[in-house]
Amino acid sequence: MRKLEVIEYFGGVSKTASALGISHPAVCRWGEVIPEKQAFVIERLTKGNLKYDSSLYQKSTDSAA
Repeated sequence: MRKLEVIEYFGGVSKTASALGISHPAVCRWGEVIPEKQAFVIERLTKGNLKYDSSLYQKSTDSAA
């Protein structure tokens, strides 16, 4: 799940933090892809409007050349 879509859904960083019961700085520290644990919570909270995407959380098995 991408940070931008979550923030847009909830209407801003503060509203996202409030909906999740976490701090504003915690949301700000998310990378482009939000923490996996939060993605599960958000999918439930939004009744599936935002979906957990397991492909975003898979470790790359490609070896660098």
